Amino acid sequence: MRLQLPQARATLRLAAVVALTVTLLSLLGMVLQYRLVERRLMQAQTALLAADLDGFAALYDQRRIIALRQAIDYRAAAATGDEMLLLQDRDGRVLAGTRQDWPATLPAIGEDFSADQAQVFRDAGQNWLGVGRVLPGGFPLLVARALTPMEATLTALRQMIALLTLGMLVAGGVVGWIAARRIMGRITRINTLADRVAAGALDARLPGPRAADEFGLLETHVHAMLDRIEALNRATHRLSDSIAHELRTPLNRMSQKLAQLQGQDALVDDLRDEMRKATRVFDALLDISRAEADQGFGGGLVPVDLSALCAEMVELYEAVAEESGLTLHHDIQPGQMILGDCTLIGQMLANLLDNAVKYCASGDEILLALTPNQNTITLTIRDTGPGLPADIKAQAFERFTRAERDRGHPGHGLGLALVRAIATRHGAKLSLPEVEKGFELQILWPKLIP
Repeated sequence: MRLQLPQARATLRLAAVVALTVTLLSLLGMVLQYRLVERRLMQAQTALLAADLDGFAALYDQRRIIALRQAIDYRAAAATGDEMLLLQDRDGRVLAGTRQDWPATLPAIGEDFSADQAQVFRDAGQNWLGVGRVLPGGFPLLVARALTPMEATLTALRQMIALLTLGMLVAGGVVGWIAARRIMGRITRINTLADRVAAGALDARLPGPRAADEFGLLETHVHAMLDRIEALNRATHRLSDSIAHELRTPLNRMSQKLAQLQGQDALVDDLRDEMRKATRVFDALLDISRAEADQGFGGGLVPVDLSALCAEMVELYEAVAEESGLTLHHDIQPGQMILGDCTLIGQMLANLLDNAVKYCASGDEILLALTPNQNTITLTIRDTGPGLPADIKAQAFERFTRAERDRGHPGHGLGLALVRAIATRHGAKLSLPEVEKGFELQILWPKLIP
């Protein structure tokens, strides 16, 4: 499955979080282990240093400086570079040892052979752990051990930790990507279904069996919800259609019987006019129901030159607008093609222009504009009339929505509801931009890409 860019970013973020979390926890454990090893190695060096001092203390107790000097000479002859030994007389001359001078970075403290005050100092480019003492009689004694082997071990351990961290980052990233891709794939299935339902395809369902996990349970609940919505929607459409069909028939029969009445022509004409109005209401309701029932169904749509259709409607309504003292402008970019139903789109344009002419006063202006975008086409209907009151703007596309001030105008508040149903049938999006004066409606059509 190929993820889209926003979903891929979400997958990468989730994979990165998983990889970093695992790596940081592991790195924390390795750092603690490193500190433990470092402490143990230092304790081992201190123990070796203490053993050396204990041996020298035993010899010193037996024959004092003479035995100590002989032991240091013997150790110095066999030294491998990891030991630093030095015994001086009270004048600073070397009596025995591995070096000729006292290191400047290690002070001589105390007179005993204890390793309790061992110090780390640097000499000859390396670190040492040592003890400096001044024995009774003024004889300086230095015993130290190089920390180079321990530092080499710790360096190797740090390198291993670095390699393990890098390996865990890579492994965590791969595992996190696989897990995140799987999770996002399941989410994408549900999002795709939601997009199809939002486009009007209430019968859309996820293919394949449901998995026995939380996502499978979520898909089952979503399907049950959609089944319920679809059943309620069908019931609503059936009810609307039934009411409209059942009432149109008796109204037509009553109209035919009125023709047989004699001597009351004015009353008959009034009754016929009311019946025609009621019939038009039912026709509009049927048109809305049919358009809503076809939402999300692409069948029956053919390539339509929206530019030519708009130009025809402008030509038809220019004379009507002029008779009402209005000016009808147009700005139509030619050659704009969409997939649509020419009859329904013409009905929608006629409805919008009828409303503009009906509600505008003499001297007002009407504009019909068609503007191409990258993948869409914007159809704009604008007038300088009274516009929509703010209190009904949110319900403007609902059936039977009318402002109190417009009760004197003919109509039943079904025009914009029909416009919305037809636009949704074609996958178009409606919006009511804010304008300083008048009314403006924008319809964003999907462009037909050849």
